[in-house]
Amino acid sequence: MAKLKSTLPNMLVVLGGIVAVASLLLAYVYMITEEPIKEVKIQKLNNAIGVVVPGLDSIKEYKVPVYGEDGNVIDSLVFYDVFKEKEQIGTAVKTYDNNGFSGLITVLVGFDNDGNIIKSLPLEQNETPGLGDKLDRGKSGFTLQFDGINPSKVNINVRKDGGGIDAITAATISSRAYCNAVRLAYDSYLINKQTNLIDKQTEEKGGDDESVE
Repeated sequence: MAKLKSTLPNMLVVLGGIVAVASLLLAYVYMITEEPIKEVKIQKLNNAIGVVVPGLDSIKEYKVPVYGEDGNVIDSLVFYDVFKEKEQIGTAVKTYDNNGFSGLITVLVGFDNDGNIIKSLPLEQNETPGLGDKLDRGKSGFTLQFDGINPSKVNINVRKDGGGIDAITAATISSRAYCNAVRLAYDSYLINKQTNLIDKQTEEKGGDDESVE
C-alpha cells in the first residue's frame, strides 16, 4: 500500500477521518449510556420523594407557575402529589435558589395535606466542602430545623435576617439560599392549593346550576 505523502491536503484528510471516527464513538457511547443515566436520575428523585413524604405508593407529577412581583409568570416548579392506597398523603415540591455561595441550590420539600413541612433535603448543590455543603442532612442538623414546622407560623429566614432558622456556622449565604428555596416552595404550594380550591368550588357551583331535562 502506497504511503500518503505528507502534504497539507493529505494531513487534513487523515485528521478529518480521525475526528469523524471519534465523533461516531462518542455518539455511540452517549446512545448506550443515556437511558441508564436517565433511569438512575429518576430512581434518585423517587428515593428523595420517599424521604420527604414517606410511605408513598404512587406519584403524580405536574408543574405550578411561579409569579413575579408584577404578577407575571416567571418560572415554574415541579410538584409531586404523593399517594398511598389511592389517598393523597402529601406533596413534594422541587424548588431552587440561584444565590447560593456557588450558585444554584435545588431543594426538595415535602408537605403534608395541612401545609406542614414533613422533611426537606438538597437535591443539587456545589457549596464549599466543610461549610455550605453541610446543607446535606447527613452532614449537619441544619435541615432538621424545617421538619414538622408550618411556614405560616415560623419565619423561614436565618436569624441574621430576622427569621427563626439557625444558619450553618460560616455559611450564612448557603443557609439563606436554602431558606429562600423553602419559602418559594411554600408560596407555590399555597397558590396551587388555593387554585385547586377555587376550581373545585367552580365545578360544584356549575353542577348546581345545571338544569335537569
